[in-house]
Amino acid sequence: MIKGKFTTLRAVEKVDLAQLLFWRNQPELRRYFREYRELNHEQQLDWFNQKVNNDISTRMFSIIDDQKTLIGAAGLCYIDWINRTADFSIYIGIEGLYIDKHFAPDAAQTMIKYAFEELGLNRLWSEIYSFDNEKAIFFSELGFQLDGKHRQTHWAENNWHDSLFFSLLASDPRT
Repeated sequence: MIKGKFTTLRAVEKVDLAQLLFWRNQPELRRYFREYRELNHEQQLDWFNQKVNNDISTRMFSIIDDQKTLIGAAGLCYIDWINRTADFSIYIGIEGLYIDKHFAPDAAQTMIKYAFEELGLNRLWSEIYSFDNEKAIFFSELGFQLDGKHRQTHWAENNWHDSLFFSLLASDPRT
């Protein structure tokens, strides 16, 4: 377990899967994910068994609040151990918040510290879709910088949207 001020990051457990799947399949949250399809229990279990339990390029965590309630998920995916980079993702699923002002920043800062100080990574990056101003602001407040964009990569809400790529280096100042 990795403790923040208001949250704890712990390994995803099988008991978390039903709740994570429920959040993951909510249309208002699913629009933010690369995997746009609604997932079933078998697909969620495959993800857990293949990526969470057996893939050295993935570190997934459940976000737990002070009352020991599952409130979201955060992870490092596509970890490149040679170049010391990883894709950083986070969401708060409880009450459909997605990104809030209390739990998400604490969990994110905890994950960033873990990535840089415990895993020795040098660069974290995140892909955010151009319609997602809230998450772009959130990542900017964490110290991430906009590296660039790929045009019209994500189809949502009957429109094409750009992918914005943000990154944070271990040497960058953080809040």
